[in-house]
Amino acid sequence: MDLFSFNRENNLKKKAPLADRMRPESLDRYYGQGHIIGPGRYLNRLIKSGNIISLIFYGPPGTGKTTLAHIIAESTSSEFEKISAVTSGIKEIREVIKRAEDNLGVYNKSTILFIDEIHRFNKTQQDALLPHVEKGLITLIGATTENPFFSVNKALLSRCQVLELKPLSSDDIEQIIKLAIKEDSILQNLNIEIEDEAIEYLKRISNGDARVALNSLEIASITSDIKDGITRITDEDIRDSVQKKAVRYDRDGDEHYNIASAFIKSIRGSDVDASLYYLALMIESGEDPRFIARRIVISAAEDIGLADPNALSIAVAAHSAVEKIGMPEGRIPLAEATVYLALAPKSNSAYTAIDKAIEFVKNSEHLPIPIHLRDTHYQGSKEFGHGEGYKYPHSYENGYIEQDYLPEKIKDMKFYKRKNIGREKDLNNYDDLKKK
Repeated sequence: MDLFSFNRENNLKKKAPLADRMRPESLDRYYGQGHIIGPGRYLNRLIKSGNIISLIFYGPPGTGKTTLAHIIAESTSSEFEKISAVTSGIKEIREVIKRAEDNLGVYNKSTILFIDEIHRFNKTQQDALLPHVEKGLITLIGATTENPFFSVNKALLSRCQVLELKPLSSDDIEQIIKLAIKEDSILQNLNIEIEDEAIEYLKRISNGDARVALNSLEIASITSDIKDGITRITDEDIRDSVQKKAVRYDRDGDEHYNIASAFIKSIRGSDVDASLYYLALMIESGEDPRFIARRIVISAAEDIGLADPNALSIAVAAHSAVEKIGMPEGRIPLAEATVYLALAPKSNSAYTAIDKAIEFVKNSEHLPIPIHLRDTHYQGSKEFGHGEGYKYPHSYENGYIEQDYLPEKIKDMKFYKRKNIGREKDLNNYDDLKKK
């Protein structure tokens, strides 16, 4: 590296955000992920052996995926190449491969290719990596916030070990904050004193994301007044620096489906507070309110069903209201429907009945419609005997007369299983009517 490049790198490091300046360069300075890098754990052993295989790091933002890739490259003395799948394509891959060939041929040095957001590469781009990963020209380390078993093609996935990274614990976040105040060259000069309440708030709002915690700390540090040579950071300073809590949520990713699933399961489990919590998470994270409303309509039919048929009307009304009034007011009908559904009696009898009927139809022969149930309106139908023997229920007492409606071969088949819950227990019971 020449003097010009050295000065440029130094200046860039000084201007880099705190999260980048505090990026650890070795495992002993790395916080979190003890399940994979703790003593004797898989990645710890792999790094110490020096025999790195291709890896995919899967986890939420700010959990150290990029940092781990850097540490691996440093510990194995490998050349480190980094590209982002958001801004790169086949051209950049080819350029990296060419440099990797030169590194190996001229310097006998391995190359680690780190691809951030690897799930954003399409199949063609992912396939372009395959032969080079397979023959060991490059060691691939991919980072993704999406489930790689859905977003990375199977051929590439089979050549990589998938490791899940988890959100950092509150203790990890606290240690990182204190280390930054103590050791960062810029924060050192500010002589920072931070209230315990401010640290607690930082831990809460970061949601296990070290980058959020450090960037919020930096903003508070450089915007707080210095008095008597000391920068005092209060809880209020941190709140002003953050403005909005970092909610871990991606409308196209795993957390989107996880929270929606928890929302529906809480309604199904009649836990009104949990249902409202997950509703609030989706609203605060910017989820499409129409998506929430659709889930509520489905739950009303699937989980409440005949135990309280009014639930479906309320859910559909909430969906319509959200369409008409939008947000933020739309949160009110969504909350009303959520509370009603959570408190309502539950029955999935209609849901299980239609699924049972569909499964039967898919796996059985086509059976002729009973002659007395066939349509009589088209010309010639009566000559074929259509409708003959049909008994009109309204002509009989209680609007009921016993007759067969299913094809003869399955006339005793049962799809619906009655539940004696809520309003469903008051509905007409076909078997009871037959006994009258």
